[in-house]
Amino acid sequence: MEKITDLPNINPAQLDMPTMEQLNAAAGLHHPPRILMLYGSLRERSFSRYLTEEAARILEHFGAEVRIFNPMELPMVGSVSEDHPKVIELRALCLWSEGQVWCSPERHGTVTAVMKNQIDWIPLEMGAIRPSQGRTLAVMQVCGGSQSFNVVNTLRLLGRWMRMFTIPNQSSVPMAYNEFDEAGRMRPSGYYDRVVDVMEELFKMTLLLRGRADYLTDRYSERNERSMKAITQTIQKI
Repeated sequence: MEKITDLPNINPAQLDMPTMEQLNAAAGLHHPPRILMLYGSLRERSFSRYLTEEAARILEHFGAEVRIFNPMELPMVGSVSEDHPKVIELRALCLWSEGQVWCSPERHGTVTAVMKNQIDWIPLEMGAIRPSQGRTLAVMQVCGGSQSFNVVNTLRLLGRWMRMFTIPNQSSVPMAYNEFDEAGRMRPSGYYDRVVDVMEELFKMTLLLRGRADYLTDRYSERNERSMKAITQTIQKI
């Protein structure tokens, strides 16, 4: 294939030309959207867990299949082998999911160790598979005091690093101890309404993107790299 005159550095054989037809609805996806939810606290009265469970009820009402990972007994990264049952469980859920929700308390201005440990156990690559790439992501946080966005900002950074599609909307619940009753149910408020907004947006975006993730995350640089490796291997065999 001839070089592109105005783009001499591009390998035209590996350059995709995006069209609307390539983004048509994926066929054969009739199952409910699969959403994995992670929270960042081990406390018995955990407000990040309560907020996660409240969000799960909303997603289930929309028609999603929801699974909440319990981080209790998940060892610290590097302290055990990758065949630990909790690590296997977390990674299997990540592969199963089409979208995710991450919710953490704010501790010392950032996410908790419990939250970060879960994300750190999810590898960018498992052989030829990328467990988190292409999944949608919604981020939420609970605060012990005034409203902050430190945690959701950090979670956005982590989501981008994990190659996920993080939705624009987010939830930050200040003085969380005032927002939940004794049974752990969230009280009516503008903060609750915002959680509904976030889950609604996540559900919509998951429906929109699922089945298209492979195409949307297919990159010129990686195609070109594979092409060059194949050429090199062919030459070495000659």
